Order: sequence, then C-alpha cells, then structure tokens
Amino acid sequence: MALTDVVTGEKERWTNQWLELKAEVIDTGLCTGCAGCVVACPHDVIGYEHASGAYKPFHLEEELGPDNCIHGEKGCTSCTRACPRFRSWEPEADEHLFARYRKDDELSGIYQDILLTKASDETVHKMGQDGGLVSAMLLWLLEEGYIDGALVSFLDGDKGDWKAKPGVATNKDEVLAAAGSRYTYSANTLAIDEAVERGLANLALVGMSCMTSIPAVMWHRKIGKISKPIKFVLGLLCSKTFDDAIFEELFEAKYRLPKSEIVKMNIKGVFQIWMRDGSYHEVNLKECHAWTREGCTHCPDFAAEHADVSTGGIGKENDWTLTIVRTELGREVISRMITAGVIEARPGDEDPGAIALMHKLAEKSRKRWPEFAVDFPKAKREVTFASEA
Repeated sequence: MALTDVVTGEKERWTNQWLELKAEVIDTGLCTGCAGCVVACPHDVIGYEHASGAYKPFHLEEELGPDNCIHGEKGCTSCTRACPRFRSWEPEADEHLFARYRKDDELSGIYQDILLTKASDETVHKMGQDGGLVSAMLLWLLEEGYIDGALVSFLDGDKGDWKAKPGVATNKDEVLAAAGSRYTYSANTLAIDEAVERGLANLALVGMSCMTSIPAVMWHRKIGKISKPIKFVLGLLCSKTFDDAIFEELFEAKYRLPKSEIVKMNIKGVFQIWMRDGSYHEVNLKECHAWTREGCTHCPDFAAEHADVSTGGIGKENDWTLTIVRTELGREVISRMITAGVIEARPGDEDPGAIALMHKLAEKSRKRWPEFAVDFPKAKREVTFASEA
C-alpha cells in the first residue's frame, strides 16, 4: 500500500531533501531532535548538537551552506524519508503498522489491549521504573532471541551526573544500568551506528514517542538498510522532556537539591525527587515548564502511538506499569512473557483513572500540532490509502 493523491490517483514521487526538511521541520520548531535524519544520512553530512538548549540536527557541508545539501540536489532524499515529523508522517506510520488510519475517537492511537504489568523478578522490578516492564521485556527479548541488542540511554559517567547518552544494551548488566527515567532527552537512535559496528542485526528501540515513530516512517518510505535492524519498538508515554539546565537552575538553585545527590526521579502529578540521604521532595510541575525542550512544544504524540508496546507510569499505583499493546508482535511478546511468568499482568481497567488520564493527555498533546505544518492536520484530507481508493 502507498499514499496516493486523492485527485490524480497517482503515487506521489518523493523528491524532498534537506532543503525542505530544514525549512519545514527544523526552522519551524517541529523538530523533536530524534536524530532519525542523522542516522539515515548515507553521506554523513548531518551532525547533531547535544548541548543544553539544542538537541537538533545541523548540516555539516559548507558548499551550499546550512540550508541546502549538494547530495540532496543530486537526488538524495534519505533525511526527509526518515523524519517522523515531515509531511504526512502519521498516516504513513499508521498505514504501515495497522493498515488503516487512526479514528478520531481513538484518542491514544490504535491498540489491542491495555494492561497493568510489573516484573516478576524483584531485582528488575526494584531497579526499573514503576513496574519495571521495560527492563523485563528487554531481558526477555534478548534471552528468547528476538533481539541481540537494544538502543537505550545510559547516564554519562557517574549516576550523579544525570546526563543521558545513547547506548547499546546487550546483556542483563547493561539493561539494568539503563533502567529508570531521566526526563531529559537522549536521542537513542544515535546508538545504531555502534550497534551495527558491533555486528548486531536485530535491535529493540526504546524511546519517547518521537523516536518510536521513526522505524514505521522509514519502513513505509523505503529508506533502505538503516531501518532493517530495528525489529521491536518500545515506546514511553511522554508529554515533554526537560532541558538539562533544570538541574542547576531549578532543583539546585531554588530547592538546594544538587544533581550529584539525586538517586531517582518520577513524575506523578508533581516532579518527584529522591535523594541519597533518603529524603523525598516534590516540585510543582508548573515551575518546570520554563525548562521544557523546544522540540516538545509542538509534539502531538503523548502515547507513543507507533510502538509495538507503549508504557508509562501514570495512574494511582507506583509499582505497576500502564502497558498499551498495539501490534501483533507486541501482543505475541506480552502474551509469551505472561505465560512464562516473567511479568505479572492485570486488566488495565482496574485503574480506570490511569486510562482516562492517558486519553486526556493524548488529546491535549494532539492540539499542539500547528496549522502551519505542511499537510495539517496529518494529511487526513489530502491523502487516502491506496487499498481504499
């Protein structure tokens, strides 16, 4: 199936390159910093700025300046094919994964089931966030041969630094080292080069919603071999991430909570912070808004709608993970993990407040997508699926 022009009935030829990507996505603030364009570039002419206040791709070539690309002028379109915020990205990802477009009443996207889950292994449960599902799932996927590595985020250096960096986890120690939430940004896709260099052919991608749309968009737009290793996508419910400067400029400056002494963070209506000395603190989320990353302000996807399984710690229970099963592969994996006793599971409707909150936050996030975006709203009126034409 392919996206087809409603008027002409013809498949649109893809000619978009860095020139269009920068003008329509990066310069307008739609760019989330997911780094899909960076890892997809076959000519290595797109860099990535990790610095506080940035988290954006930029062009390295000098020949045509930062706004254009000589390879794009010659026909290279990899960067726009990989971008999960360029043109009609959402219906294309929906089509690839579900063979249909999400309905208006599907506030949190297309899914098959919602569960409450937690890791059966006490160590995994304790070291993971909330129910520890993400860690338990990665360990099981590795053990069962679904994957030989996972694109995750680690802490740069000592845990007290709290600077997240992309990395590859291939064993239990590495998976558990990557456990827990940061609430700052890490473009985990950037670790794919390391994974390929290490000869890993089957990968899981763990990331926020913007990252989890990358594989489906790549696959749909037939970008080539860069998308092929990603076999499983685990999405994290996410309304926003914060600039790294929030540690020094808010937590430490106002509340005297140095990041070197922070041992755990969570968000449950407030920003929760646990310190090394055993103390617990709460910071009003309204105070944190000033440190919201620019790339999050227009993101319309709270619920990681293009993952195989989406997870989050919203709801009344801190020890369970809200788990949204979306694809057939996701259902297979969850079902086998439950049967094997790797995770415990309960019906999601045992915590109706969590589901209601997910839908509320998802609906709120969708209103962020601006009307100036090309193909607004999500190209729903401009395109149709070829199978329906």
